[in-house]
Amino acid sequence: MDYVQGVQPCRLTMLGDFTLLKGSEEIHLPMSAQRLIALMALRERPLGRAYLASVLWPDHPAEGSLAVLRTALWRVNRVAAWLVDVTGTRLSLRPDVQVDVAVLAHLMSATNCPARSMMGLSWFELSTDLLPDWYDDWLIDERERVRQLRLHALELLSEELSLNGRHPEAIQTALAAVRLEPLRETAHAALIRAHLAEGNRSEALRQFRRCREVLATELAVEPSESIRRLIINPGSLSRSPNSGRIPAQPEGEHGGNGVGSASVSPFGLSSQGRAKAWRR
Repeated sequence: MDYVQGVQPCRLTMLGDFTLLKGSEEIHLPMSAQRLIALMALRERPLGRAYLASVLWPDHPAEGSLAVLRTALWRVNRVAAWLVDVTGTRLSLRPDVQVDVAVLAHLMSATNCPARSMMGLSWFELSTDLLPDWYDDWLIDERERVRQLRLHALELLSEELSLNGRHPEAIQTALAAVRLEPLRETAHAALIRAHLAEGNRSEALRQFRRCREVLATELAVEPSESIRRLIINPGSLSRSPNSGRIPAQPEGEHGGNGVGSASVSPFGLSSQGRAKAWRR
């Protein structure tokens, strides 16, 4: 993002704690003001006052929620008058405020994400949920949207790190994706590729077995042909055109070399079963 010379950049991070920075200075806002800023940042468009009030304070009557909104906006302007644009009855975040979630969404929306852009991401930050200590209902869908972005970003970043010879970081990044969603085959595939890129086929095979076991325990399904092919033909490590996207998963296919299917009974998504699978 380009900034006017002499003007301190403004940054808002919401992966983890809500943190607002102007240059190196952290701007502290009360909770009501934080919630207002977070909603505007996530929606990325001007929002009407009535809409903001009803979403943020749904338990208040209409007039009461608008009064709370006015108070929250006053608190924002008292310490950061540069933060919010007001156009008639609509409010929006200033366009020069860099928001971590918006930057991530922009990167992942690109048809071909350049390696230099992905390498600027941090696997540790991508491992952190969107405002995890907040329990607002309006955050549920936003949190899932951002979770999907994080998963795809972790998988792509792991691949880019491997291509640049940074194998330990690639493995940690893929592990973060697996921890974030243990039932996601593309996350396991990213970790298998990272082990193979480092030359550790035994680690790749061990990860495949973990993937197979957790899928059998939790979903009563076998790994897809694409992930079995990684173990059967580890020499084929060229970047897949579907990297970072959810691949089609064929059913009822079996591979050799000890990675074929096994007969299993269906189980629910029990945390006990998942923990048992991962301990092995």
